[in-house]
Amino acid sequence: MTAPISRRSALRTLVGGATVAGLAASLAARVTAADAVARLKGRINHSVCKSCYPKASLDDLCRAAKAIGITSIDLMPPPAWPTLKKHGLTCAMAKVHEPNHPESWVRPAEHDKLVGYFTEVIPQVANAGLPNLICLSGNARGLSKEQGLENCALGLRRIMPLAEKHRVTICLELLNSKVNHKDYMADSTAFGVELVRRVGSERFKLLFDIYHMQIMEGDVIATINAIHQHIAHYHLAGVPGRHEPDETQELNYPAIMRAIVATGYNGHVAYEYSPARPEPDAVASLRRAVQICDV
Repeated sequence: MTAPISRRSALRTLVGGATVAGLAASLAARVTAADAVARLKGRINHSVCKSCYPKASLDDLCRAAKAIGITSIDLMPPPAWPTLKKHGLTCAMAKVHEPNHPESWVRPAEHDKLVGYFTEVIPQVANAGLPNLICLSGNARGLSKEQGLENCALGLRRIMPLAEKHRVTICLELLNSKVNHKDYMADSTAFGVELVRRVGSERFKLLFDIYHMQIMEGDVIATINAIHQHIAHYHLAGVPGRHEPDETQELNYPAIMRAIVATGYNGHVAYEYSPARPEPDAVASLRRAVQICDV
């Protein structure tokens, strides 16, 4: 059996200063990687975003995630990938180099810069054996949806030959413009599906963020059933509040996960939420989220 996870190194940062004695008494501090994986059903591939735990070191998050049965850390740039590999994890949704660049595919004046970023990173994603690279539409700033679609397609088509050559899927994330991302252009499933059609490449798909689309549209399961062939990756969080996907919020995540499994999807589903409870153990909260969604 795999040796127990190192409590001090993996958990101290995540829980924001909880005592070692408190951690030893917690559920997460007792779990081993083999035990956790054995309890997962294997129909969902679990990932977590580093942004959920900004105070944690990447090494600590990797150790804690692996102990829970999570196999990926999402939204990491190339410099972070060797750390993931060291811990036996992947990055199911990669992003370009830090610091974050202000992506704005809706602005033709930005296309040359963006094409440069993606031209550099796409081969790196492929060489690392990673499947997906995120992209963002940018804000409308007065542009109509039609003009936004036209401009985004114009720029994104420039990087598709390279993505196709390297078998890397470029994924447009759909975000809500009501609460978190005011004026974001790609704020609906309809926009995303139409952009997929206009780009016209098997290597351009959607990052369907369930939290964001619940806020904008609702009807999540019916939408997934209707457009699942255009989805390459999922993010999730509770609504309202963007906290853990538990019984305190309006989405029935076990039902949503079963719907995703039924479509034949075999990629990752990533947790991207703000932990509501410092408890003494935020890792226990993440483990519970995985158990809720592991259908």
